[in-house]
Amino acid sequence: MNLLEYHLGKGVRAFSTLRNSGGVGEGAYASFNITPYCGDAPNNVLLCRTELAQELGITEQRVVLPFQTHTNQVKVVEESFFDFPLQEQVAYLEEVDALVTRLPGVCIGVSTADCVPILLYDFEQQVVAAVHAGWRGVVGHIARNTVEEMKKLGSNVSDIRVVIGPSIGPASFEVGDEVVRAFLASNFPDRVILHNYVKPHIDLWASVAFELEEIGVNLQNVQIAGVDTFTHSDSFFSARQLGLNSGRIFSGILLQ
Repeated sequence: MNLLEYHLGKGVRAFSTLRNSGGVGEGAYASFNITPYCGDAPNNVLLCRTELAQELGITEQRVVLPFQTHTNQVKVVEESFFDFPLQEQVAYLEEVDALVTRLPGVCIGVSTADCVPILLYDFEQQVVAAVHAGWRGVVGHIARNTVEEMKKLGSNVSDIRVVIGPSIGPASFEVGDEVVRAFLASNFPDRVILHNYVKPHIDLWASVAFELEEIGVNLQNVQIAGVDTFTHSDSFFSARQLGLNSGRIFSGILLQ
């Protein structure tokens, strides 16, 4: 299976799917998409999800994806989650944009198509997290909220390693003045705003890295994939290129 794999250390697998990771999708969903709420054919989504679970050596039920709505809400996945009826599992994951777990054999992940996926791994306490950060999530400090949840499970910030995955790059992310004001109001530095274009651009990668450094993460522990989904929509889904009715990248992390 064709995945973009990240190296965060022993005992963990972290990755992002590519459009050609496998799968059976067509058109703007071609060909690998496991996100069920973006308009893809349900059977195609299920087939892709099964394929990914087999690749990871777990059951489909242990691949956990929240229903993201650009919030800054974080939930912890514990073993009791899998004892919930399906309806309660769905409710628990509603309006959630980041997940944290210390369970081995559970792949938590987020879906993106230009927004920033962030994967975090505490190698000492064996805690992992997956974050969906659109610009609203970034200014809502979802990265900080996620690290705070990891700390509740015993994590020391200095032990956290991070991947900032494929997402819209600074050269492609043109924004309006209201977005610029939102970043400045949330205490992001002016350097993440690029003024050398006709309209302002935001560097989301630098914004996330700034937030992580502010809360104590060592920048030497932060990897940036550097893949602009907008200019690489042949390999990675991009909503700005393909429309909202298109597939999504799944970025997941699994303690083994």
